[in-house]
Amino acid sequence: MQASSVQTKLDLSRIWKQLEEKVDRMIVQIGGKSPHVAKADGIYDDQRADWWTSGFWPGILWLMNEVTGEEKYKAAAWEWDEKLERQMLVPNSFDHDVGFHFLPTAVAKYRITGDKDAQRRGLFAANFMAGRFNLNGRFIRAWNSDMHGWSIIDTCMNLSLLYWASAESGDPRFAHMASAHADTVLQYFIREDGSVNHIVCFDPETGELDQVRGGQGAAPNSGWSRGASWALYGMANTYRYTGNIEYLRAAQRVAHYFIANLPDDHVPHWDFRASENMDEEPRDTSAGAIAASGLIELASLLTEKEGRVYREAAERILGSLYANYGTWDEPSHEAILKHGTGHKPAGQNVDVSLIYGDYFFVEAIAKLNGWKQRMF
Repeated sequence: MQASSVQTKLDLSRIWKQLEEKVDRMIVQIGGKSPHVAKADGIYDDQRADWWTSGFWPGILWLMNEVTGEEKYKAAAWEWDEKLERQMLVPNSFDHDVGFHFLPTAVAKYRITGDKDAQRRGLFAANFMAGRFNLNGRFIRAWNSDMHGWSIIDTCMNLSLLYWASAESGDPRFAHMASAHADTVLQYFIREDGSVNHIVCFDPETGELDQVRGGQGAAPNSGWSRGASWALYGMANTYRYTGNIEYLRAAQRVAHYFIANLPDDHVPHWDFRASENMDEEPRDTSAGAIAASGLIELASLLTEKEGRVYREAAERILGSLYANYGTWDEPSHEAILKHGTGHKPAGQNVDVSLIYGDYFFVEAIAKLNGWKQRMF
């Protein structure tokens, strides 16, 4: 897609009004579905409850409820953490991404409403995540099956669940495991130039490095943009929870790489090193939305002068997403953003809408509008 590179001044009140109108339609259109992908027809699919994206739609609803105070959003979001808990009690595929499931559902619900069952479900999920920690390798294992020594960059965005559980329960072990994993991210995932490995494999017995795999990136040494966005945002969060300056500097290093490699319209290609002819490569609006929210987070952790470059970069990304990639004039389209890329090496979900892209776009606009709470 060739989108306009013209800068768009963000009219935040107008954008938020459009988001409210859009989400109101989505409540009717999506109903009880667990959306992940909307293809050319603009209709979101319906995934199983233990699929990694199931927390993002209710996350949008809880965020809208918190910002607006409107009960309709709370009513639509209320049962999601219960649904996830029921899935936990039968054979399921939950993995390292339980933070994506339970932070924007149970933890958000507990913070907003004080519901004690939601608190219990959040702590239950944190215990599950802690059970995936490999002591010798100091990492949280990814996925299931026989991939015992695999770990992925996405997990650093889920660490917030462990930090929350540590503060909520008073048990420091959760935070210890989160920081140990974050240290492994610093050592093995974030490269010197700020690009990021997707999959790092360790010997599950000894914890020694085995190999690096390309995963959803173009190659083991490529620059998968969504992986960079997870690292940028995840390291900023980890600094917010710990105050460890190494995490802040890592977030900045990834941010500099990400910003420097953006094309003229400020929305990333799916991989910054995908080919020699990047103009032919698809964009990933989800990576742009995640990074924009992470850049706003990073800016908030610095002085106004230091953080300005990150906030302005986020505004440029969001302005382009809004102007060039939104569905504002398509009321029948169930998503907010078009032109996301899920897993291009596998030929899966290329040039589609992705629910996590929608979530992080809403989150980033809410932050710019003054929302001070956090889901992650």
